Amino acid sequence: MYIVIEGIDTAGKSTQLDILKQKFPQAVFTKEPGGTEIGLKLRAMALNGEAKSKVAEMFLFLADRAEHIEEIIKPNKEGIVVSDRSVISGISYASNLPLEVVTSLNLIATSNILPSHVILLELSKDELTKRLSGKTNDSIESRGIDYLIDIQNRMKKTVEILNLNHIFIDASLSIEEISKKIEDFING
Repeated sequence: MYIVIEGIDTAGKSTQLDILKQKFPQAVFTKEPGGTEIGLKLRAMALNGEAKSKVAEMFLFLADRAEHIEEIIKPNKEGIVVSDRSVISGISYASNLPLEVVTSLNLIATSNILPSHVILLELSKDELTKRLSGKTNDSIESRGIDYLIDIQNRMKKTVEILNLNHIFIDASLSIEEISKKIEDFING
């Protein structure tokens, strides 16, 4: 199984990943971007806003994704891999290019290897506003509420376009309710 947890920042991915680590201790846990040695460098460059061009930023993430598939996903394909973000984020955040073009580039980067289970934690605009007000925002979060809601909508559309096995979960539910929905989906 190749399970991914998706959602815009502050949706609660980290909390749910911590719970999954307890429930699936045999699984390999990873993240995109930054799940490999090269990926950590690429992630820092992208999140620090070093790339002035949105296209250059997208290619940093594509390079990370290609390494991640080669170093983490392929070697562990017989087991369970759980990833914080995936190709879905890669396609969704590259909003300056048409979805079809970005999808094609990402399928090249992933060698057409896609998640078997996608969990998308969704936030309402009000809930996102509340959660972002309590933290320091990185260069992506600083682009604003409407930008992040647009990314979330692109994530949903991407999951549907790629026809992936998925569940969309209201991220304002209790941690326990979300965890139960995720566990039922994985075990279902």
